[in-house]
Amino acid sequence: MKQKRGVLLGCLTGFLLLFMLTGCVSRPQKTEKLRDLEFTVMSKEDVPEEFQEQILQNQDMPFRLTYTDQGRLYIAEGYGAQLKTGYSVEVEGLYETSNAIYFHTNLLGPEKGEETKEATTFPYVVVMLDAIDKTVVFDS
Repeated sequence: MKQKRGVLLGCLTGFLLLFMLTGCVSRPQKTEKLRDLEFTVMSKEDVPEEFQEQILQNQDMPFRLTYTDQGRLYIAEGYGAQLKTGYSVEVEGLYETSNAIYFHTNLLGPEKGEETKEATTFPYVVVMLDAIDKTVVFDS
């Protein structure tokens, strides 16, 4: 009886170790940059009307949106309502990896000494590039 219990305990321990070792497999992320992407920062007037409507519907809160039209990909990131003027959004990077497009922006506050007004603003940026059939990853 003790011998069966020892064999059973040994097998159970072996299965647990095997399960734990195989459960800890990590797959490397394919985020190595293949190339920087060329893009154009769009003025609000040049953003497609349908996409501009989506932006306006979401501008009160931070948002991340994409839109594809006529072979062009539009990527927008907004930082929600800001309670004074002087904020802007800068594009830090836009690049392609083997499985995604990475988009990185920063919210810039008013410059030191810049005159600001107490008014709610909604800073965001929209970029346009040739459409690529990959997921956009917002990398803030």
